[in-house]
Order: sequence, then C-alpha cells, then structure tokens
Amino acid sequence: MNFTTLQVELILVKEQNGVQFTSTTLVAPTPTQTNPSGEEERETWGKKIDFLLSVIGFAVDLANVWRFPYLCYKNGGGAFLVPYLFFMVIAGMPLFYMELALGQYNREGAAGVWKICPIFKGVGFTVILISLYVGFYYNVIISWALFYLFSSFTGELPWVHCNNTWNSPNCSDWADNSSVSDLDKVTPAQEYFERGVLHIQDSNGIDDLGRPRWQLTSCLAVVIVLLYFSLWKGVKTSGKVVWITATMPYVVLTVLLLRGVTLPGAIDGIKAYLSVDFLRLCDAKVWIEAATQICFSLGVGFGVLIAFSSYNKFSNNCYRDAIITSSINSLTSFFSGFVVFSFLGYMSHKHNVALDKVARDGAGLVFVIYPEAIATLPGSSVWAVIFFIMLLTLGIDSAMGGMESVITGLIDEFKFLHKHRELFTLFIVVATFLISLFCVTNGGMYVFTLLDHFAAGTSILFGVLIEAIGIAWFYGVDRFSDDIEEMIGQRPGRYWRLCWKFVSPCFLLRLAYAITPETEHHLVDNGEVRQFTVSVDSNMIYYNLKHHISAGFTQICIFNIPLTTIPLKSNLTFMTVP
Repeated sequence: MNFTTLQVELILVKEQNGVQFTSTTLVAPTPTQTNPSGEEERETWGKKIDFLLSVIGFAVDLANVWRFPYLCYKNGGGAFLVPYLFFMVIAGMPLFYMELALGQYNREGAAGVWKICPIFKGVGFTVILISLYVGFYYNVIISWALFYLFSSFTGELPWVHCNNTWNSPNCSDWADNSSVSDLDKVTPAQEYFERGVLHIQDSNGIDDLGRPRWQLTSCLAVVIVLLYFSLWKGVKTSGKVVWITATMPYVVLTVLLLRGVTLPGAIDGIKAYLSVDFLRLCDAKVWIEAATQICFSLGVGFGVLIAFSSYNKFSNNCYRDAIITSSINSLTSFFSGFVVFSFLGYMSHKHNVALDKVARDGAGLVFVIYPEAIATLPGSSVWAVIFFIMLLTLGIDSAMGGMESVITGLIDEFKFLHKHRELFTLFIVVATFLISLFCVTNGGMYVFTLLDHFAAGTSILFGVLIEAIGIAWFYGVDRFSDDIEEMIGQRPGRYWRLCWKFVSPCFLLRLAYAITPETEHHLVDNGEVRQFTVSVDSNMIYYNLKHHISAGFTQICIFNIPLTTIPLKSNLTFMTVP
C-alpha cells in the first residue's frame, strides 16, 4: 500500500480572552512525480513555446539561407516549389509528425524509444552517432562565423583590399583591370576566407594538417562554452536560450531584406529567383534535389525531434506542432531567398556581370559573396556585425539540438547518467571540441570536407527508412495510431497512416537509389554506399566520380572543385561538369 506523507500546517490565528486559537490543516507536499515503474518522472519544458522555438531553431539552420534559394533559382524558380511542396506533404510532414509522436509517447531519447521494438534499437544508436559526427564539423562552421563577427569590429573590413599579408598575386577586385587573367583572378573576399581564415595555402594536403590555429581554436572554444551552458541543466536552460537564438534570425533577415530591396539591381535578382520555368520539372534531377532538400532541411533522422518531444507533456498536441513547425521551416527557406537574391542582384548590377556569375550556394555564399556585397554598403561594419550575428544564432540552436540528441539519447539508455547530467554534458562537449581541433588546422578543410560528405549523407536516409519500417510494419501503424489517440484524443487520419506505411518508406528508398550510381545499387541493399573517392593536393580537392550513369551508359568523369564552391552540409550535391 502506498502512503502519502502529509504536512501539518499550524497557523496561529489570534488570542481571544487569553486563549490562543490555532487552526491546523493537512497539506500534501509537492510530490516527486513518478511513473508506474517507480522511477522519477521526466522533466518537461517550462512553457510550450520553449519546445516550439527549440524545434524551429534546430530545423531552421544555415542551409535555409545558403542552400534552398540557390536550388530554387537553378531548378526553375517558382516551379521548383511544385516538387518541393509535393515531397513536403507526402514525406516531410509525415516523418516529422512520426518522430514527434514517437518521442512524446515513449518519453525517451532516440535509442530508448525502441523499447517498443527492441530489435531496432541499433537504429537509435546510429542516429545518435550521426549527430555526434555532425557536431565535430558543424561547430567549426559556427566558429568561422564567430571569427568573421570579431573581424567586423573595425573601421574597414579586412576582405576589401588585396594589400594584406595573406593575399596572393592573383588577388584582384572585380573592377580591377590588372594583368591577371580572368581564370586566375581571385577576389579579396575569397582570399580572405581561403587564405586569411582557413590558411589553406600553408598545407600540402590531408597528410600535412599542421597545428590548430589559435584564432579559430579560440572561436571554437567560445562556441563550445556557449553550448555547454545552454545544455548543462537540460531543457530548463536550453528552452530559454532559444528565445534569442531562434527569433534573432527572423529579425535580422527582415532588416537585411528591407535594406536589400533598396539596392540597385535587387529587383532583378528577386525576379530571377522567382522566374517560373515549368519545363525544368521534366528533369528528374529537379525532383531528386527537392526530395533531398526536404529530407535534410526538416532534420528528421538525427534523433533531435525525438529528444525534444520526449520532454513534452504526455497530452501535448504533437500533430499541431508538426504542422506548425514544419511549415515555418519551409516558409523561412522561401523568405530567405528574397534576402539572398536581393543582394546577389545588387552584386550582379554593381559588377556588370550575369547573375549566375555571382550566384552560388554553400560556404561561398555566406563567407565570400555576402561579405563582399556588405563591404560595398555605407556603414559596412555595422551590416557585417548584424549578418554574422544571424549566422551565429542560426548555427548555435541547430548545434544545441544535435548535442541534445546525443546527451538525451545516452542518459536515457544508461540511467545512472541522469544524476550526473552536468558532468556528462561537459564530457560530450569537451570530446567534441578535441575532435573538432583537426578542422581548425591549416589543412583542416580537408578533414572538414571528409566529415561533411560522409558523416550524415545516405546514412541518414537509411536511418529514417529503417525507422519508418520499424514503426509502420513491425510495431504497427494501428498500434502507433492508438498511442497517438491516447495522447491527443484524436486518431491519425487514413492519409497519415498510408504515408507512414507505404509512401514515406518508398520515398526514402527511391531517394537513396536516386543519388547512388546504378552499378552500386547492390551496396544500397547492404547499407554500404560508396559514391565518391577523395584525393587531396595543395589548394584543390579532386572528386573522382566513378561509374556515373547518364542516359543509360557508363561515363568516367573527373573534375576539380575549388574549395570555395565545396558545399558544407551533407545534403548538398556536388557541382558537375557538362
């Protein structure tokens, strides 16, 4: 029998006729919440908005700014929204909803939720490991943004001229009519990133990394400290941090848009962004890129959505949350395109070149093109500070989500870690910092690129695929629907059940095949995808794409990609030669 300890509250009322009257009441103390198994109840978010901002902050990251607008521009403009929204509805939202419901019902991290079907627990550890791998290099991107932020506190931005110690003889401004040929010409902003920040010129390849550079190491350490004190107390602290990190990018994007549309050529850039070419929809590559973007931009498969939702109240309406947060993510991507292309249109107009000469994605956009555009504005240092604060906040809350996936997933699996969350969090962030040091050496870009392209590419697709199969076919869609009905009082409609059981798994499997050469499809069946071989030499990284299948025949192609055009997230596709 369970007995509840009661407190006796003794209240002295007053003294009447020499007699003291007192009042006593039995007050039940605030109980330590326990679940049926007798374990201490799980903590929850302080407010509902804390959870929503955390999910939005994780899903809305750097790729929303540097990836989606470029994809939209090169794949038919407004027409690209057709396959994007199509895959959003049939796969993105159902998978997003599935992970939120899975975490909320089972109240555990990515590994612990598979108590519903223990044979799939390996999938949980897989996504935790992937999140850990991504943290090794994603934090480095944030440290670059922090480095640029510190460099912006100056009267003249350091990427304006070619008279710096890191500049090469090939450095030349767009308008400079020097003797340097157009093929060899490199802008000051590009050399600042490659030679002033990364110091690639001081490395001969991946076998010549050198020591960590103290400037980037210091920035990386600041990022790690910020992450630790945002996560060490759990969702009680991280839920407050996202009030700044998740909302700041929207403020900055709005300010930049208001400034961008006033620049000459901005309207032309926006028109190019929105120009509709429905004929591009006949190209299968457009649909593949839309599907890939949906899969990675929503953040399914990293265990973050499961971890975040596990701290929700049991009766929370996770269906509504899934619709709201996934929609905000897509709208943010679309909105950021106006900001990006207003400045790209300005750059095209200013240098009198075609828009496709300045339009690019990845690091080249946010660390070369955008800083170069900002440097030409009055009060350029102020605009640079604003822009890099936005990049910093975009990155921090996404990094927080990835690290929370690791921490929550492991402490839920190994219960003794619950009492030592602060120390375990410290261990995780310090370990991440030490591994990341390889990426801030002179040759760190080589290590960075390897991690970026192989840590969370096709492996994420297979992780989500197995996750969807485990829920829909082994645990059962009907049972999963019963769980959701128990939480929110409403059973998922037939549409959601069909997507979970048939559409989403087929989408993920076909997508994995679509981005893998046909000669290696047998590797897909075994979960072993070997798309690219990498060799490094001096300041270039050579990607040898073997057995590239095009129009039914095998083509061997080898092409070079300058470092500034190398995309920085696993969902970014390689540039190809015609």
